Amino acid sequence: MTTETIISIFLGIGLSASVGFRVFVPLFALSLAAYFNLWELNESWQWIGSLTAVVTLGVATVVEIFGYYIPYIDNLLDTVAIPLATIAGTAVMVSTVADLSPAITWALAIIAGGGTAAAVAGSSGITRLASTSATGGLANPVVTTLETGSSLVMSVISLFIPVLAFIFVLILLYVIFRVYKKIKRSKT
Repeated sequence: MTTETIISIFLGIGLSASVGFRVFVPLFALSLAAYFNLWELNESWQWIGSLTAVVTLGVATVVEIFGYYIPYIDNLLDTVAIPLATIAGTAVMVSTVADLSPAITWALAIIAGGGTAAAVAGSSGITRLASTSATGGLANPVVTTLETGSSLVMSVISLFIPVLAFIFVLILLYVIFRVYKKIKRSKT
């Protein structure tokens, strides 16, 4: 396995975690990176770097971000975000991973990409639901801002320092695991 392959895996995992916070932010960031030739995508995914994809993903990003600022629409968006994030996390991994056989690429994309995105999206949705329950939705804009900021930061770090993004993802997954274990213990 080459260094380029490992870096591409780190990039995919970092962007997949970012997808868990906002589905379209990392896709838009990847589209911009491909459009400006900052990152080379797999041959079959180069369409993401087209001007049409940049504009479409840019509009989708703006709509998604503003949608999360509308009370109760944000919770509705969370219901579709987990399956969409899983698909988008898988797609991001497939589009970025270099020099692996298709079988390994897809297995890695489904497990690492889709799994990471689903874990982050699930915990994000639970956080928003708890915020809605505790504050009647008044704190949801704060949660939304933190999630959007996290998605932006993770996307940028993933594109420019993929190794650091991978480390952040490991820390994030560890925190999610610890919180899950704590909640599970308190219920028993």
